[in-house]
Amino acid sequence: MSTRRTVVQALAAAPAALAFPSLVRAQAAPVRVGYAIARTGPWTTGAQVSQEPNYLLWAEQQNAAGGLNVKGTKRPIELISSDDQSNIETCVRTYEKLMGSDKVDLVLPPWGSNANFAVAPLANRFGYPFLAPTALSRRLIEMKLPYFFLMLQQPKPMMDALVDMLKASGAKSAAVIYVDDLFGLENYAALKVALAGSGISLVEDKSYPLGVKDLSPVLRSMKDKNPDAFIGLTYPPDTILASKQAKEVGFNPKFFYASVGTAFQLYRNVMQAGAEGVLGMGSWNGKTSAGAKAYFDAHVKKFGAAKEPDRWASGAAWASLEILTAAVAKVGLDRKAIRDYVAGGEHNTILGKIKFAGSENVGTPGTVSQWQKGEFEVVWPKANATAPGAAEARVGLRTQGP
Repeated sequence: MSTRRTVVQALAAAPAALAFPSLVRAQAAPVRVGYAIARTGPWTTGAQVSQEPNYLLWAEQQNAAGGLNVKGTKRPIELISSDDQSNIETCVRTYEKLMGSDKVDLVLPPWGSNANFAVAPLANRFGYPFLAPTALSRRLIEMKLPYFFLMLQQPKPMMDALVDMLKASGAKSAAVIYVDDLFGLENYAALKVALAGSGISLVEDKSYPLGVKDLSPVLRSMKDKNPDAFIGLTYPPDTILASKQAKEVGFNPKFFYASVGTAFQLYRNVMQAGAEGVLGMGSWNGKTSAGAKAYFDAHVKKFGAAKEPDRWASGAAWASLEILTAAVAKVGLDRKAIRDYVAGGEHNTILGKIKFAGSENVGTPGTVSQWQKGEFEVVWPKANATAPGAAEARVGLRTQGP
C-alpha cells in the first residue's frame, strides 16, 4: 500500500521569508494531516467527488495564505494519504498506523458510513477528532463517541423531510428500494417510521446487494403497482443504474427520488435532459450563501468545470474543514481542546450555523433537492429552498433524456 505525502507550498513563501524570518522557522515544522480515501473500488465515485478534492483544495488554500493558523502561528500542511481500496480492513489498518505509530497531528475521515463506522471507535481510542462528512448512521450517534462528529443530516431528518415534501405535494403511495448495508437499512427504517400516519402507503419495498448490476426486474414490478413516488436509498452507481433502467422499462412515477449521487455533476452528465425534475439528497448550492458561492468557484477553478463539487456531501466536507480550521486557530493542535471546541460551540459555515448534540449535527435541517434547469436546487424545507419545487418531480425522465 503506497502512501502519498504532499506539502502544498505557500504561493508567497519567498517574499514572506524575507519579511518574516520567524515565519520560516514556524514553517519548518509542518502540520501532518493523515487520511485514507478510496481511489480504487466501488467507493471511488463518491470519495473522489465529495471528499478528497476538498482535502486538496483546503491544504492548497491554507498554504497559499502562509500555512494553517495554529493558535497564531502559520505552519504548512503536509497531507499523508493512501488508497483504502474501498476496503474496510485496509481503511482500519491505515488509520491505526496514522494515529498509533505515525502519530500525525490531525486526521481527516474516509468516505462512507461503513468505513466511518469501522474507524470511529479507533479515532476515539486514540483521541483524534473526526468530523465525518459522508456518514449517515444512527448507530454511530448511539455509540456516544466523544471525538466523533457527523456533518450530514442523519436518516431521521432526511426521511422526515422527504415524506413531508411528498405529503405536501399530494403523493398517496410509494415504492422503495434500498441497498443492503448500514446506510440503506438505517434510512429504510427511518423512512418506514416517517411514512407511518402520513397517508402515504408503501406498495412495495425491496433490498438489493452492494454492486448490483440489474435492477430492472424490481423496477418492472414497481411499475405494475403504479405508485405516486419511487424512493431509492441508493449509492452513486446504483442511483444512475436505477434512473437509467426506470426509463428503459417505462417506470415513470410522479416523484422519483434517488438518494446518494443525484447531487453529483456525473448524474446530470449521464442522464442529460433526463435529470430534470429528479429528486435526491442535497442540501446546498452556490445560492445558499456567499461563502458557498466562493467555495464553489474556487473548487471549479482548481479542478475544472468538469469536476464540480456535489450539492450535498461536498458542502459538508468543506464545512467540516472550516470548523477544524477555526478550532486549530483558537486552541492549537491539542486534540482534546479541538474536540471540546467542536462539541461546545455553534460554528459558522458555508451551510449556515452548525452545532452538535453529542455526535449529531442538529443545526442543519433535513432537506430535499431537485434537478431544475441544470442546477440541483434545494426545494424542501421552504425556509432553506434555493428554488420552488415542481409539483411532479419526474418530468425529465418521463418525456426527455438520452
